[in-house]
Amino acid sequence: MTLCDIRGLCKSFGGLKAVKDFSMTIERGGLHGLIGPNGAGKTTVFNLLTGVYRPDAGVFLLDGQTVTGMKPNRIAREGVTRTFQNIRLFGELSVLVNVKVAHHLRARTGMAATVLRTTRHRAEEEDMTREARRMLSIFGLAGREDDQAKNLPYGDQRRLEIARALATEPKLLLLDEPAAGMNPQEKRHLRELIQKIRAEFGLTVLLIEHDMDVVFDVVSDISVLHFGAVVESGSCGQIQKSERVQQIYLGTG
Repeated sequence: MTLCDIRGLCKSFGGLKAVKDFSMTIERGGLHGLIGPNGAGKTTVFNLLTGVYRPDAGVFLLDGQTVTGMKPNRIAREGVTRTFQNIRLFGELSVLVNVKVAHHLRARTGMAATVLRTTRHRAEEEDMTREARRMLSIFGLAGREDDQAKNLPYGDQRRLEIARALATEPKLLLLDEPAAGMNPQEKRHLRELIQKIRAEFGLTVLLIEHDMDVVFDVVSDISVLHFGAVVESGSCGQIQKSERVQQIYLGTG
């Protein structure tokens, strides 16, 4: 079944058409790659899908429901979450609290219960703490839960950001260049992690990445973006053999 159905998204900034008639479908449980040269509009697409930007035209359907134009917090509640090309952790807060903050998106107790520290509120906080620790254990960060997030090594910060995203219980996870700045060993671990979380959490994933080794090792299907428009879509094998894609990346032909 189709989980993500994007039809004709467009976004302009003044006279610049950053995204033009962007369309894509991703099946439930799929792992789709979005690639393209710098400035092709990939991150703008993510900003449109998560409500940071409002599209000039087009529609985004998640599980058959229109989420186009919703505010970012509402889209997150509907099941779309993301990581960022430049890591955006709460650096001064502990590793554990970074994940617990995300769990609060699904909190059932309201402001009054929080202020009064009711039994229900305390029980829910304890549940969130247990779940956050479980998430950190999955990501190999159990021993760092009391550390400030800013003090983690770079690769661990990347893993923490993904753990925090998963704590919102998404249906669709958007990964914006998760391998950026990683060394070869960290990239290998990242590839294994993406496959693991897809299988363990039953997620649908859309991945932006410049490292083609990571892309071809992880995803099943790829869309190529160039000057804001999708110019090619297909399997990894089809994209690797595409003369048009080679022209875009290598300037050949």
